[in-house]
Amino acid sequence: MTELPSARGAEVGRRIGVGLMYGLWKPRVLGAWRVPASGPVIFAVNHSHNIDGPMVMGVAPRPTHFLIKKEAFIGPLDPFLLGIGQVKVDRDTTDRTAITQALGVLADGGVLGIFPEGTRGEGDFASLRAGLAYFAVRSGAPIVPVAVLGSSEKPGRLIKALPPLRSRVDVVFGEPFEAGDGSGRRTRKALDEATGRIQKQLAAHLENARRLTRR
Repeated sequence: MTELPSARGAEVGRRIGVGLMYGLWKPRVLGAWRVPASGPVIFAVNHSHNIDGPMVMGVAPRPTHFLIKKEAFIGPLDPFLLGIGQVKVDRDTTDRTAITQALGVLADGGVLGIFPEGTRGEGDFASLRAGLAYFAVRSGAPIVPVAVLGSSEKPGRLIKALPPLRSRVDVVFGEPFEAGDGSGRRTRKALDEATGRIQKQLAAHLENARRLTRR
């Protein structure tokens, strides 16, 4: 039987994230009240920088279990990420263990974090992989769109791979929405339609977030 990611570990991860993110940068969090206080939720996060995941973990009102590519689990990061309840996923195959763990997080009423673009890019939700639709339709969990803005505007002077220390990073949480059409269908066609619906919602949220933050 597949062991589920630790809920307690995710709470520890959230506390570490709070200290690091608020200690190193100046997060401005908008719309956190929109995140349902309990029950399963999927965070769909745009991805333009390495700190986007840790930033959301640190500022979100609930502990988050992110689906993270297995390549990130190197050396001491492997036991650390597993210890704080994150989910290791092999993107080159149908990773049954990761799927079971992710659905288990949602079945337990937890928060699953997904970068629906699959990899770091422009962070504009232009190309979505079908995984997000599958988890949303299969679990029935609402999706909360999350826009992280300002993390990739310019490199830091001390560490080029990170945003400038004490710079402002905006995190905007959107309105929860259902991905499915209410029928519960999980056919390829139903998932394709759900992916289309999700893309429209996420793109609209990102546009609204940019207008709100002027970024």
